[in-house]
This record gives sequence, C-alpha cells and structure tokens, in this order.
Amino acid sequence: MSKMMFFNNFISILPEFFLVVSINIILIYSVIYSTSYFFDYPLLLINSSWLCIQTLFYTLFLNINNYLYNIVIFNDLVIIDYFSVIYKAFIIVASIFIILMSLKYNQLEFLNNSEFPIIILLSILGTLLMISSYDLIVLYLAVELQSFCSYILASFKRNSEFSTEAGLKYFILGAFSSGFLLFGCSLIYGFTGTTNYKLLSLLVLNYDCTFSSSSGIIVGSFFILVAFLFKISAAPFHIWSPDVYEGSPTTVTAFFVIVHKLGLLVFFLRLFFGSFYGILNFWQIFLTVTCLCSMLIGSFGAIWQIKLKRLFAFSSIGHIGYILIALCCSSFESVYALIFYSLIYIIMNINGFIILLISRKNSSYNRVKYVEDLLTIGKTNPFLGICIVVTFFSIAGIPPLAGFFSKMFIFFSSISQNMYSLTIVGVLTSVISCFYYLKIIQISYFDKFNIWFTLIKINKESAFLISLTSLFLVIFFIHPCFFTMLIYLCIFDLYLL
Repeated sequence: MSKMMFFNNFISILPEFFLVVSINIILIYSVIYSTSYFFDYPLLLINSSWLCIQTLFYTLFLNINNYLYNIVIFNDLVIIDYFSVIYKAFIIVASIFIILMSLKYNQLEFLNNSEFPIIILLSILGTLLMISSYDLIVLYLAVELQSFCSYILASFKRNSEFSTEAGLKYFILGAFSSGFLLFGCSLIYGFTGTTNYKLLSLLVLNYDCTFSSSSGIIVGSFFILVAFLFKISAAPFHIWSPDVYEGSPTTVTAFFVIVHKLGLLVFFLRLFFGSFYGILNFWQIFLTVTCLCSMLIGSFGAIWQIKLKRLFAFSSIGHIGYILIALCCSSFESVYALIFYSLIYIIMNINGFIILLISRKNSSYNRVKYVEDLLTIGKTNPFLGICIVVTFFSIAGIPPLAGFFSKMFIFFSSISQNMYSLTIVGVLTSVISCFYYLKIIQISYFDKFNIWFTLIKINKESAFLISLTSLFLVIFFIHPCFFTMLIYLCIFDLYLL
C-alpha cells in the first residue's frame, strides 16, 4: 500500500519532475557545445529556445493527461486538482507563446546567451509548484525559486545600465517582500503549530477573534497579503514595477506581466479563499483600499507616459485593481469573474507585447520605444495596425471584444455584493483609461506626419501568434461556452477542496 502511494505521488507530479530533468539536460547540452573549441563556440540561443518549447509541449501533454486528480500528495504538501491542472495548462501555453515571440527579439538585441530560455523554464517550474502548493513551506520555496530566476532575467541584458538597475531594484525590493512572506508564515506557524492549508482553514473557522491565537493569524495573514500585493505590483506597493518593466528586456517584461501574476493569483485564491476565509472581514478592508489605489494610480499614472513599456506598466497596475475588485467581493460570482478576467488579460497582454517586440524601424532596426513611434504604422503596415486597434480596444473594454466581457463580469460581481463604491470607481477609471488607449490608435491612424518610415518584416512565429490572439479577441463573443465551462470546473474544484 505504501509503495502504491509513493508511486502515485510521483505520477501526480510527473509534469514538474519531467521539467526538472529536461532543464538539466538542456543546460548540460548548452554548456558543453557553447564552450566547445571543436564546434567553434556556437551560439545556441535558437537551439535552446526550441528545445525549451518542445519541453513545454511535453509538459503540457503530461499535465492534461494526468489521471490522478483531487489528491494531496507528499504528506499533504502538494495538491493536484482540476483547478491547478487547468491553470498550469494556461501558464504553459502562455510561456510557449512568450518564448516563440522572443526568438527574433533576442537575436536583434544580441541576447545570445543560451541560458535565457533555461532560466525561464526554471521560473515556470517555480510557478507550477506555487499553484500546486498546499503548505506554506512549499509556497515559500516555490515563490523564492520564481523570484531568484526573475532577478536574473531582469538584469539579463548586461550591456545595458537600465537592465542592471532594474535587476538590482527588483532584487532589493523583492528580498524585502520575501521577508514579509517568511515572517507571516512564521507567525502563523507559531500561533497555530501547522503550515498546512487544510488544517489552517479548520483552525481559523473554529477560532474566536478575541483569542490571542486569532490575532496572531490575522497579523501573519496581513504580512503574507503585503508580500502578495508587492509581487503583483498593486498600489501602494507598485513603486518598483515601472522602472523594472522599462529596464528589463521586453520579453522579460512580458513574462513578468503574464506568467508571474497569474501564478500569484492562483496562490491567493487557494490560500485566502480557502484557509483564511474565516477572517475575511480583516483582510477584506485592507484589500479594498489597495484596490481603489491601484485603479486610480494605474489610470491616472498612464496618462502622462510617453514610453510604451511604462504605459504598459501603469496599465497593468490598473488591471490589477480590477482583479482586486473580485477578490474584495469574495463570492462565487466574483471568483468566476476573477478567473475569467485573468485569462482574458493573458491573451490581451500577449497580443500587446508581440506588437512591442516586432515593431522595429526598417532603416535603423531600432525598436519602438515611444508612443509617437507608432505614427505611420496604420498606413505602412495595415495588418499590424488592425491588430493594434483590436488589442487596445479590447484592453479598454470596448464591446463586443473579449476585454469588455471580462470587465462586465467584474462589475456585475461587485454590484451583486453591494460594493457600489468599487463599481463606480472601476467604471470611471475604465473610462479614463480609454483616453490613452484611444490616443495610441489616434497616433497610428489619424495624426499628421512629415516623415515616413516602415517596419521590418514580421517573422512567421510572431505573425501566427498575433493573428491567433487577435482572432480570439474578436470572435470570442460568438461562442464562449468552452471557455466558461473550464472556469466553472476550476471554481467547483476550488470550493470542493
């Protein structure tokens, strides 16, 4: 019986185990061949990238074909359920997209280190373990694995002072937030004697708020909440994100915005909606204030931005505010709206960052940095211009695109919980954010210009990805049933366990 349980443990975590083995094999291959005098020291970035993409495809296959569900393994440290499996699938697919759209960019930016996609795989491994964590110890180790890889990725462009500054800022402030997380976990263990999610949920439900133990749990959960809000760059813990996003390579910025934030939202749903739901009134107040600050700072801060990456950074802060509306509501409908919004948010950001990555002037090969650099794109490259319109209209929430439905579900969930102040601020800031999204479209199509410039030819991988994501944003409203069915399955599994 014990042998069968041990065998099932490793079968359940086979995708992560396969990922670990593959990372080591690709790393050994890169080290041996890139330093080989016989092969004339080849650049293996493209080879390593395609090997990492192949590894992620196999990991995705193992993940969705895992027949062991709704079990807790390794002495209640890791949980495998439909909720984690579906979210892992979305993260793996998004990571494949990011590596694909970074192939041409890395070559043009001379980021020829073959370790780049390998470090991304390590960060993905940390994200997958974070999603399946069922214990605070596993959670902390997974977050640190993801964070260490993020510090390296942020400063990966070693010949750029901005990239070095971004990595240093992220490292210092990230270590500070990790201290908050570790201190919160220590307080909870000190007052409860356990770090398991299930046991914590039973203890929190049975504690009276007047007891000192409950006070310790509240303070510990507060520190964990602060660390979580820093990691997702929610206001007022957002100070680092514009500088880090601007200084990091664009592919790394896309990885931070898309993959990291999705994994952290899954961790929050599992911990706070499961284990700490009994002290909802305490962390909900703080979360509501953070939600309002994020929406206001994100919307107003982006108005004066002239650099596209900083505009995306403030835009992501505003979107985190909308996501926090669903977290504040704490209902079945709000969890559905949160999952729906986060998945649509991934697709919209993939589309937006592909535009940033492939937009380069044909004369100088300089990448597009400023909003004004999109001046002639609507006339010189009609296909890319249409994709820009679809992307930014969807991010702004213009019907009938997919972004409209994601915001609509968020606002409906807050109205159903009588949180009218959050709804009003959310609608107003959403209208304000339309200003700078429409400004980009205005510059691309309607502004007068004296100098014509064309963009370099789009590579096949990026053209395929941007066509696929743009088509999804346009035709989503026609038949959204499959997407919504997956989300309902996630929510049912989350509430079941």
